[in-house]
Amino acid sequence: ITPDSDTHNLETSVTGTVSLEAGHKGINMSRIMRVFYDYESRIFTPDLLEEILREYKKTLRAHRAQIKLDFDYPILQTSLRSGLEGWQYYHCAYEGKIDELDRFHKFIHFDYIYSSACPCSSELSEHAREKRNVYGIPHSQRSTARVSVEIAEKEHLTLEAIQGMCLAALQTETQVMVKREDEQAFAEMNGAFTKFVEDAARLLYEQFDADSRVV
Repeated sequence: ITPDSDTHNLETSVTGTVSLEAGHKGINMSRIMRVFYDYESRIFTPDLLEEILREYKKTLRAHRAQIKLDFDYPILQTSLRSGLEGWQYYHCAYEGKIDELDRFHKFIHFDYIYSSACPCSSELSEHAREKRNVYGIPHSQRSTARVSVEIAEKEHLTLEAIQGMCLAALQTETQVMVKREDEQAFAEMNGAFTKFVEDAARLLYEQFDADSRVV
């Protein structure tokens, strides 16, 4: 991470692919990497991928081209009550595609880990306490929301913004640094925002569908 800067130095996995016209026998596979290395000193954004893909099509005489950059992205998270801070890492990917009609599409993929406390289990635990005076712990688990969004042309959506939208939709993101008061706050939050995984999918869809930057 570069101090006092908006850029991050991250280890990144790059996958580049091209589709060839019928009758085109093939390419030297290393040329895909050589084209990419021409841009290795540039700061990568989803928009830069368009430049690379157009160079792919031109240099490799490709019908279609696609490139994907996978990486883990750190965002500083503050605990719920104690004020402790820690880095939460999100598995992300920038992806670009350019089709046979020369149309560019850019995507961001974002894995968001949250707690899905089961509403049914919560009701059953309360029922056992009220009817049989038996103490039960409602079922709760870590779940992964794998968000994939296509970004509108000439629009930009930061990874921090995507994390914020996921948090606004689901509320129960897993925590990094916790003391007893944070554990209590997290338990209370799970109780206030019980959800099935299909509820989570609907909540996320509503959040992203309302944003004009998202196709």
